[in-house]
Amino acid sequence: MIGILGGTFDPVHFGHLRTAVELREDLGLDEVRLLPCGTPPHRAPPVASGADRLAMLEAAIAGEPGLAADTRELERPGPSYMVDTLASFRAELGPERPLCLLLGTDALAGLERWHQWRRIPELAHLVVARRPGADLPAAGAVGELLAARRVHSAAALLEASAGHILVRDVTLLDISATRIRALLAQGRSVRYLVPEAVLEIIRARGLYRGEAPRADRPARR
Repeated sequence: MIGILGGTFDPVHFGHLRTAVELREDLGLDEVRLLPCGTPPHRAPPVASGADRLAMLEAAIAGEPGLAADTRELERPGPSYMVDTLASFRAELGPERPLCLLLGTDALAGLERWHQWRRIPELAHLVVARRPGADLPAAGAVGELLAARRVHSAAALLEASAGHILVRDVTLLDISATRIRALLAQGRSVRYLVPEAVLEIIRARGLYRGEAPRADRPARR
């Protein structure tokens, strides 16, 4: 069973990494693929280049079993629509192997804004990383989808290759790439917010210096 965690990773930080590790262990995933977004739909492009973001991601997960960087969205031209990414995974893995899209509650709430969003549960399970006590969509099309497809055990994900929604409480660290970039632009320390290997790349390549703070909104995928 494979997990997919997408994002701009601009830069990757401990919040991303902790979620990936916890869900891999909790669900018994064979692997979590972390996908840097190439061209985010309907939002400003990342500050760092794809090559820099990939370098930081690969440095962050080096030596961590079960985590791997995946470059398909960086390599694919045009907007990085998640439905296309899942379709490429499904073509690669075949129709039977369970595939899990890992996303947060904000992303779930905005799922209707994603490109061809109704195809997504047909291609993969949705695993929602929730801060303990956070609200889930209860109304609208996404609320109906959650009510119809929700399961309550990781074992249920092995019974089909796609189509279920599982909600898992995880340790969501209050760290954001927006805040990290703002601190770096001000010449302040971001130690203990990102792995040391990522900090070394940021320093060596002069990333995020003098960048105006820009809020990261959940991308429409």
